[in-house]
Amino acid sequence: MERIASFQVDHNKLVPGMYLSRRDGEVVTFDLRFKKPNTGDLLTNAEMHSVEHIIATLLRNGRAKDAVIYFGPMGCQTGFYFLYDGRKLAEAEAVELLKETFDAGAAFEGDMPGKSPVECGNYINLEISLAREQCAFYSEVIREWTAERLAY
Repeated sequence: MERIASFQVDHNKLVPGMYLSRRDGEVVTFDLRFKKPNTGDLLTNAEMHSVEHIIATLLRNGRAKDAVIYFGPMGCQTGFYFLYDGRKLAEAEAVELLKETFDAGAAFEGDMPGKSPVECGNYINLEISLAREQCAFYSEVIREWTAERLAY
């Protein structure tokens, strides 16, 4: 079988940041790395789930909501994928959108979106403080990021 693109990235050299993972027609996938792979320093399930709820909610309610296709966790627990429609958002705009969104996540006030048994199948491991903490961390990681830095 052919190796998929993400398995061709040297994860021993990968550092936290924002990367262009792939283009599938008009669908663009960003790889948002929070943790250095292969170190054992992974996001906990509660951290991943909490960030997912906050950032997905903010993206789907934000200024570029019509461009957002998906935001969700990586199985390896080192970060998230962000998929968007490249016809509606340029790479530089997507970078700026993510900076704004993670800043908003770090400052989020109010109840955790989707924290009920009706809205989420695992609502008990959602914590607003974990989401804010991880959003603040990642916001600092990508603060100076540009579209030119998207390459692995």
